[in-house]
Amino acid sequence: MQQPDLSGARWRKSSLSADGPSCVEVAFVDDAVAVRDTKDREGGTLVFRRDEWAAFIGGIKSGDFGSFSRPAEPTY
Repeated sequence: MQQPDLSGARWRKSSLSADGPSCVEVAFVDDAVAVRDTKDREGGTLVFRRDEWAAFIGGIKSGDFGSFSRPAEPTY
């Protein structure tokens, strides 16, 4: 997959993350989904096809990655 043009991307993060130190932002661009770290917005960006992203979200919802009923404690 080619890297999409992210210059005009509309980045979003969960409203549940508030101003927490460990957040990611997501942008939907063409047929791709981009993910970046809010602490380093100019750093690397992970890019997934929309079907890959849908499978990931489906796995979260079905509990494939464990329980996410409460936020994880940060590990520093």
